[in-house]
Amino acid sequence: MEPWTFVHATDIHIGSPRSFRYAPAWNANWQTARRQIIAMQPDLLLVGGDLARDGNIHRWELESVKTELDTLPFPYHVIPGNMDTNNKHTRISGQEPGRDDMDLNVAMPDYDNYRAVFGRPWWTLVHKEVRFTGLGGMSLGSGLPLEGELWAFLESLADLPRPRYHIWLTHYPPFTQSPDEPNWDITDREQYREWYFDLDQPYRGRLLEIMRATGATRVLSGHTHVRKQLAAYGIHFDVGASTAFTQAGPNWPDGDHTLGFQRYDVTDSGIAYTFVPLAEVSTAKGYGPGGHPRPDQRDYSKAWEK
Repeated sequence: MEPWTFVHATDIHIGSPRSFRYAPAWNANWQTARRQIIAMQPDLLLVGGDLARDGNIHRWELESVKTELDTLPFPYHVIPGNMDTNNKHTRISGQEPGRDDMDLNVAMPDYDNYRAVFGRPWWTLVHKEVRFTGLGGMSLGSGLPLEGELWAFLESLADLPRPRYHIWLTHYPPFTQSPDEPNWDITDREQYREWYFDLDQPYRGRLLEIMRATGATRVLSGHTHVRKQLAAYGIHFDVGASTAFTQAGPNWPDGDHTLGFQRYDVTDSGIAYTFVPLAEVSTAKGYGPGGHPRPDQRDYSKAWEK
């Protein structure tokens, strides 16, 4: 096999000055990453969700991100993140101030908006003896009609030809510490972030079994904005860095909060992983609240562009 390269960038959070909030630094950081990635001349780019700052609110942000990605000089493949479609499901809200978790449950209209711009939110393809399979993960456990379609698709993968390597791309990490970690309590302030950032059982276990049955080599994810490398079942689980911003520092002290992206070099002997930090990090100031503000907290009068 002739050596070749692919790149995984995630949580790029490209926003718009038309919105009730805007972080120009995040857009500038993506442009830095973009220049660095283009210089590497990879065969393809994987973008692991949270494409837009608020694609779950503004479909035009998703459209703007697609226009931006379409200018790349190589193929790219994307999956949705929770900021593109809304969050994984819960039947109760937690204690995070100013946030209504039940209102943030992903729903079919959210996926309809995403599909209208980027197409089906899961996929599989083969490139040079590597199978790539992508899904966001927000619909797992949702009970939405789309969830059944997703499970049927995932379970059908075991019947497909198995190339040399199989790379999975998810937005939510299946786990952040170990496959057998508990389902975190959304109502416990000390466990809220753990709950927010990974998949619950039994959906986690079912997905991991499918990954094992299809010969998964690596599972690439994002969402946490904290870079970590884990291993289980002979599979590498690479939780990717964000190009946009870091999350709260106390979570996962064994992780790296440096902004950047992941490079993978494919050869006959394996797939080599390299973390690439951003060449520069913007400090440009913007406006608006963070987190998941309720509709009554979104003040569009502050938008820089009307």
